[in-house]
Amino acid sequence: MDPKHPALPRGFSALLLIAMILAAVNLRPAVTSLGALLDPVIEDLSMNGFIAGIITGVPPLCFAILGPLAPRLAGKRGPELVVVGAMLAILCGLALRSLGPNTWVFFIFTALALAGIAVGNILMPVLVKRWFPTKIGLVTGSYTTAVALGASVVAAIAVPVNDALGSAWRGGLALWAIPALIAMLIWVVVYFGLRNQITQLQMPVPKTQSLAPAMGPMSRNSTAWWIALFFGAQSTVAYILMGWAPKIFTDFGVDPAYAGALLGVILGVGVPLSFIMPALAAKFAHQGPLVVVNGIAGMVAIAGLLIAPVEGAFIWAVLLGICGSSFPLALTMIGLKAHTAAGVSKLSTFGQSVGYLIAIPGPFLVGALHETTDSWTLPILLIAGLILFQTFTGIMAGRPRFVEDHGVPTRVDA
Repeated sequence: MDPKHPALPRGFSALLLIAMILAAVNLRPAVTSLGALLDPVIEDLSMNGFIAGIITGVPPLCFAILGPLAPRLAGKRGPELVVVGAMLAILCGLALRSLGPNTWVFFIFTALALAGIAVGNILMPVLVKRWFPTKIGLVTGSYTTAVALGASVVAAIAVPVNDALGSAWRGGLALWAIPALIAMLIWVVVYFGLRNQITQLQMPVPKTQSLAPAMGPMSRNSTAWWIALFFGAQSTVAYILMGWAPKIFTDFGVDPAYAGALLGVILGVGVPLSFIMPALAAKFAHQGPLVVVNGIAGMVAIAGLLIAPVEGAFIWAVLLGICGSSFPLALTMIGLKAHTAAGVSKLSTFGQSVGYLIAIPGPFLVGALHETTDSWTLPILLIAGLILFQTFTGIMAGRPRFVEDHGVPTRVDA
């Protein structure tokens, strides 16, 4: 028996896959449900645009700070137990923020839920490699689709479900704690059912030192910086849209329920593209053409929002969703721009951490601009500028270069 790939008990392979899918479903509703119900939350808690902007900017902050800590948390007991804790954090955060009597209580428990999401974001790929080393593509596709479905479905139905509950907003946000409870219970079963295998897998592995001098620090690597900038630009656009798109459409005159559904469209377009984009990216030595297609889709949508925001709302949402497929493209680039697993690990940690830090000010700036101008024109132009920046950095990141080569062009053989 391979000590690094211990045999699973009968039936646990399917249970693990189900557990991973359920955990993935919970990695976005805390964000997208709030985006869909942001207007009543702002009104009931008497938030101004600056505070609302801070709250919509919290997700990338939590992901940047807490995400890199996940491997350390998982080092002693294993990622399975840490995922149990992550689901518990999401459960408590979603349930308790809906009871918040003021903005700061709401903020604290939102941050708790997002801390759980940050840990889950990092550990899902770890669990795929750990338990399904020969089925990485299939299992990764399954959980990333679950992430996209969790985001899009919740965004689309958050408003009508909240209306059906007869709630101002509290019931509509608290409801999404239920999937987190289910996922947590399944992961408890997984953890106790696999204690022997987890103990075996937690045996210490000697650190490899030989590759570090060859790559050097990522902070001095031009390829790593272009990846980080591209990841940061697309993350900024994504979190602005998740936090503000329904309110933008609503303020332009779209019915609130339909505005929430439009966010569902933006996110739902990413479901099929999460499979298509990685496959396409792997066929290109230079991923720049794919970046340009996404950028054009985004800029057409921005022009449409400024010219005919209500009449073409559905079309603009679809185009923004296509632009949003830069997320799976950025993740794929991380895997393509390193020759070795060690290179991918270092590039992923640097690219995602720096990228999420870059994304932090975006939602806040949108809220601040809207608050000071009482108009959506400048915020939308800000989004346009970010899409242009995303396109430029994506073209640079997409070049056939590798972190081990210190950004020197390398021939890619078909």
